[in-house]
Amino acid sequence: MSPIVLIPARMAASRLPGKPLAEIQGVPMVVWVLRRAVEAGIGPVAVACAEPEIARAVEEHGGRAVLTRPDHPSGSDRIFEALEAIDPARSHDIVVNLQGDWPTVDPAMLRAVLKPLEDPAVDIATLAAEITEPAESENPNVVKAAIAFAKAPDKASGGVIPAVARALYFSRAKVPWDGGDPDLPLYHHIGIYAYRREALARFVALPVSALERRERLEQLRALEAGMRIDVALVDTVPFGIDTPADLERARASFAAEGA
Repeated sequence: MSPIVLIPARMAASRLPGKPLAEIQGVPMVVWVLRRAVEAGIGPVAVACAEPEIARAVEEHGGRAVLTRPDHPSGSDRIFEALEAIDPARSHDIVVNLQGDWPTVDPAMLRAVLKPLEDPAVDIATLAAEITEPAESENPNVVKAAIAFAKAPDKASGGVIPAVARALYFSRAKVPWDGGDPDLPLYHHIGIYAYRREALARFVALPVSALERRERLEQLRALEAGMRIDVALVDTVPFGIDTPADLERARASFAAEGA
């Protein structure tokens, strides 16, 4: 695999306008995300931005930016335009889509999201973590993934085979129903995606689907079209910044850690 990491960014966030350039320890949020992606060491990193001011900020901090059309309906469309511009020779066959509002994302997550693509039958890879807080299972802002992980012994390494499973559905509701086996957990979907290049091209060409409109979840378009999404299990959920309160929490965290 030859991955590239693209970070879509735009200024028009409804709850926190200008979010990509919100400063944490004097550095724009999107630059922190870019630095985390570089630390992952899986391939080149660039910010796919809707506005010139984001591109300037990224470049002033030594990063690479690609200016895209401002009217893209989703981050997936934005990174596809950036990919075609930045890599016309098609040297990268895997595209990682990393949200620009996760300044504390663990670089290990970007390595983990590539694991499902070791199976050539998988079109798109993503991540999930076990839900441990009961309130999360009822929160529509927490997207749930209907998946069934199974860990098997790996005698050669003395550990376990990394948990990867096929996604059957995603929902803002509590799925699957948790009134059955109490030992089977619910899973919090983490919106980091790794696409095969041809899968991304196919996905952005598809029309918006019925379930996508109903749940307001873009990945359901892929499932409805018969594309395969597999999920790697990780331990934690990155802290995303959507509101001014989230931003202040992130600033306090960075200050406490001396970032």
